[in-house]
Amino acid sequence: MTAEALAAMGATVVVVSRNAERCAATVQRISQATGNNNVDWISADLSVIAKVRDAAEAFRARYDRLDILVNNAGAYFSRRQVTEDGFEMTFALNHLSYFLLTDLLLDRLTASAPARIVNVASGAHKQGQIKFDDLMGESQFDGWSAYSQSKLANVMFTYELARRLAGQRVTANVLHPGFVATGFGRNNGGLVGLLMPLVQLFAMKPHRGATASIYLASSPEVEGVTSKYFVAKKDTKSSAASYDEAAQRRLWEISDTLVRAALSMPA
Repeated sequence: MTAEALAAMGATVVVVSRNAERCAATVQRISQATGNNNVDWISADLSVIAKVRDAAEAFRARYDRLDILVNNAGAYFSRRQVTEDGFEMTFALNHLSYFLLTDLLLDRLTASAPARIVNVASGAHKQGQIKFDDLMGESQFDGWSAYSQSKLANVMFTYELARRLAGQRVTANVLHPGFVATGFGRNNGGLVGLLMPLVQLFAMKPHRGATASIYLASSPEVEGVTSKYFVAKKDTKSSAASYDEAAQRRLWEISDTLVRAALSMPA
């Protein structure tokens, strides 16, 4: 819904999705619904570090500027899974993809300033704890703990990013979209997979869930506003843990080390 809303405003929109066929169909639907033919797509599995890099390179090859980056990739996994890079799936997809894609496109954003970065997190971050001694859930794994940790990581990453971007006219904000009726959680088998469609009968419609991301991406009311956590259109306090600057820096440094090791990049 965010991509469609921005396209309806006349923006050139690039959608990134793992499934090329579905992505192409979504782009076609958006173009038809909005009358905007400047809607493009890039296929990438964002749980794989090299694929995140490939997505960034594909974008850089096609576009010289980037005014708004909306990071909205994420999933819940009830059972521990490991990516091609050896990372726990939840942490890799929900956090490291944001971290790396943003880093690889920062020069486009700063060159396009004023620009905006919008990170979609969740109210689940308030139950989260960054387990620095077991980020990948190797010692003990629980799906909800891994998910809430990843969402807390989104919030902390945003605050540290905003601090590092100070003075560059690129803002970074994070949001909770609410409980939205999407396909979220249906990738799981067992009881979770059975219950999720029932639970989502009580969820809000996708267009309402996109309110905050559309607002942060496009509203003149938040021009220059940075390092904030939003619920709908309201600047709200995130969890106490999310404001720990030492933990924010530590998470940043660990994330940087992990993605560079996966890509064999120099420090």
